[in-house]
Amino acid sequence: MSIVVTAATGALGRLVVEDLLERVPADQVAVVVRDEAKAADLAARGIEVRVADYDDRAALARAFEPGDRVLLISGNEIGRRVAQHTAVIDAAKAAGVAQLAYTGILGGPEADFELAAEHTTTEQAVLDSGLPYTFLRNGWYHENYTRELPTVLGHGAVVGSAGEGRVASAARADYAAAAAVVLTGEGHLNRIYELSGDAAWSLGEYAAEVSALSGKEIAYAEVAPDEHLRILTGAGVPEGFAAIIVDVDAAIERGRLAGTSGDLARLIGRPTTPVTEAIGAALA
Repeated sequence: MSIVVTAATGALGRLVVEDLLERVPADQVAVVVRDEAKAADLAARGIEVRVADYDDRAALARAFEPGDRVLLISGNEIGRRVAQHTAVIDAAKAAGVAQLAYTGILGGPEADFELAAEHTTTEQAVLDSGLPYTFLRNGWYHENYTRELPTVLGHGAVVGSAGEGRVASAARADYAAAAAVVLTGEGHLNRIYELSGDAAWSLGEYAAEVSALSGKEIAYAEVAPDEHLRILTGAGVPEGFAAIIVDVDAAIERGRLAGTSGDLARLIGRPTTPVTEAIGAALA
């Protein structure tokens, strides 16, 4: 039996693995990766590397073993994720894993925006499988915003169409720590966790904080959704993904990413990372 992390060389996966290694010996951890070479550093630390792609059912059939506790990190190929996730679920069921944890999205079925639809369908597929599950419904990452700081600083503005809507984001490392907790602890089977930051903020407040910490005047430029779409595509964002970003802002305006259940802080045993800390680190 191993604790198995899929997509383990991705941004979230690597953080989960690091947190796991603080809790259990390396020989109790396995990773599923597409590119074995990218996991060479993990293998060197005593972690078992299993090679499989979400699109390769034959390889996935060899990726899990009876009794494994598996973290299915959602894929990033929007529009293809249901088929990919279903392949993982089928392989996990065939192997007889003891737990299938899944990184979904805050709100579950109540998240009524396009990006959430594949997560909702995946959760239902997990339920239909009959596997013991843990749903980690992750809210927004601070990094979704802080990675755009060079552009924000260059233009002197945070551009969006979310109105006064609020985002209860947390650091990616906070969500990774929660995953490690449910994979190594007891009492988490057949549980749903609504994970988000301790405090919610608006894009206007975010812009003000960036301004204060950078020493540059940064405004929040509220634009209409169609104008937001035009700005994004004009900056080179593919139209399909730009439409998703605009749709998420509309969801933020409706309050869909503002929930502060406290589940994340309770799981990790500490307050979540404040967005101000994330901004400061990104600016350093």
